[in-house]
Amino acid sequence: MLETVWQEYRTALKAFLLSKVAGRDDVDDLLQEILIRTHNNIHTLKEASSIKAWLFSIANNVIIDFYRSRARKQGREQQLVADDLWLNEQSEPEFMQGLANCVVPFIQALPAQTSELLMAIDLQGRSQKQLAEELDISYSTLKSRVQKGRQELRGLFEQCCSFELDSRGNLMGCDPKQSRCNDC
Repeated sequence: MLETVWQEYRTALKAFLLSKVAGRDDVDDLLQEILIRTHNNIHTLKEASSIKAWLFSIANNVIIDFYRSRARKQGREQQLVADDLWLNEQSEPEFMQGLANCVVPFIQALPAQTSELLMAIDLQGRSQKQLAEELDISYSTLKSRVQKGRQELRGLFEQCCSFELDSRGNLMGCDPKQSRCNDC
């Protein structure tokens, strides 16, 4: 059960940690700590339907402990309030906006027509069906262009970065191949 739960929520937990902690090494350490605490306490989970909230509660406590420990090492006690760190409705959009800012230069490197199409669909959230009507092309033609554009975009990403994917194809991590790709 733990492996299934971890595969399902690891990416979301890592995104949450990245929105709260600056260092990638710290994030990896905290993710490991969450896994350990999950393993040690999974028997206390009363309802499987509350697993996500339970995991993020553990993550929140791990983050609080991390900052308290850091403050003690620096010789000062830092007051942290759980509500300041809790995953709220704005944390995920902020993280997604950060990713979007990283993606934009890659999209802009594509041919103009492809770039405009992906910006509208993937970043602005426009409906493919609606956009096809506006452009006066068939829906299937637009879908094909979007797929082709996404494949070209992936090629640009793969030239820049090495990706770590889980068994479901979810992004788990990314390492730049070139120093100029460190901006994301």
